[in-house]
Amino acid sequence: MGTKKNFVLDTNVILHDYKCIENFQENDIYLPIVVLEELDKFKRGSDQINYNAREFVRELDMVTTNDLFTKGASLGPNLGMLHVVVGGEYHPKVAESFVEKTPDHRILSCTFRVADAHPDMQTILVTKDVNLRMKARSLGLKVEDYITDKVVNVDIFEKAQETYEGIDAALIDELYAAPSGIDVERFEPLASKLVPNECFVLKSERNSVLARFNPFTAKVKRVDKSTNYGIQPRNAEQTFAFEVLNDPEVKLIGLTGKAGTGKTLLALASALKQSDEYKQILLARPIVALANKDLGFLPGDEKQKVAPYMQPLFDNLNFIKRQITYNGSEARRLDELQKENRLAIEALAFIRGRSLSDTFCIIDEAQNLTPHEIKTIITRAGEGTKMVFTGDIQQIDSPYLDAQSNGLAYMVDKMKGQELFAHINLVKGERSELSELASNLL
Repeated sequence: MGTKKNFVLDTNVILHDYKCIENFQENDIYLPIVVLEELDKFKRGSDQINYNAREFVRELDMVTTNDLFTKGASLGPNLGMLHVVVGGEYHPKVAESFVEKTPDHRILSCTFRVADAHPDMQTILVTKDVNLRMKARSLGLKVEDYITDKVVNVDIFEKAQETYEGIDAALIDELYAAPSGIDVERFEPLASKLVPNECFVLKSERNSVLARFNPFTAKVKRVDKSTNYGIQPRNAEQTFAFEVLNDPEVKLIGLTGKAGTGKTLLALASALKQSDEYKQILLARPIVALANKDLGFLPGDEKQKVAPYMQPLFDNLNFIKRQITYNGSEARRLDELQKENRLAIEALAFIRGRSLSDTFCIIDEAQNLTPHEIKTIITRAGEGTKMVFTGDIQQIDSPYLDAQSNGLAYMVDKMKGQELFAHINLVKGERSELSELASNLL
């Protein structure tokens, strides 16, 4: 156990994780009164941050008494004390650099006051706001990001599938001859390295094969190219994506990759192919407001308001329609699904509180979700539901998330090794030569 510290929390830490006060071990936590004021502004609404604001206030109410503002309140066994800092003068060190008393500057002032009151202890400001961290450092304050749910290694989001060389050619021949696969033990010492549903390339001096470790049969099986609703895989990674997407045993999938790699298109095509196995196909994506075009400012009812944000999903659907025969059985099936509302495209906010059973659920742009939001969505899954999360961890629109702290990376990191989970990273862009060039150079 290290030396006890004081941590001053910014509002965005609470909005990111409403249970954050449980994660500081024996250290004391200080909440500037301005943080409670800011939380009050967020408590109304249906978005995740509004829910987090309300839940945190409830958590606060459970652990605190009237002593909170004078002596502080204990957070429980082996945890520190919680204090709310009220009143006090605007600290002169902050006033010298930042005349305007904005909420951020008041938090800086509060951090100085806590540090001055406890000169024998380390006082650290915790914020997910990069700019506030810069301001704090400029004043000589110790400051940290909230890293409890950060992923340490994000290299897996940059590389394609593994290629294992030096495999016995006769074993690869046998794999081609056995559609159900070969017992994984026969691939030692490689077998001990494989994780459930890992997809890879096996190579010998004279042949090679695309393969997957199937944890449900404990076998390594050959992966064949399959066409889903007119969509054919254009590379090994897309072939692997269809392999796990089409397997009903795999209930949770993470599809990552840069723009143009086909993440959403592959997921949608696979869902349509399996439409008879599910009561509904649900496509959803978080709404990230652009400039002043927030939902409240847009005209129309609920569906009209979210339509501009859902357009990329409609684009993928229209692309699939162009690949299938007009008036063919697949086209008629697609029309039926839409008429019966069995193919629904919605804003993610409308999923809260629902129980999704027998649903093929595709969550697009999942890199803009927090770890807690991802957990909230996955816990909506009822019997017979499959969930696919797609996204590019390098294209994050939230100011308080990054490649290591977003929910998609967190899910892939925590779920790795589980039999129900598969992760495919798509590296090669297939949208167009121009799109690939832009992704690589711009």
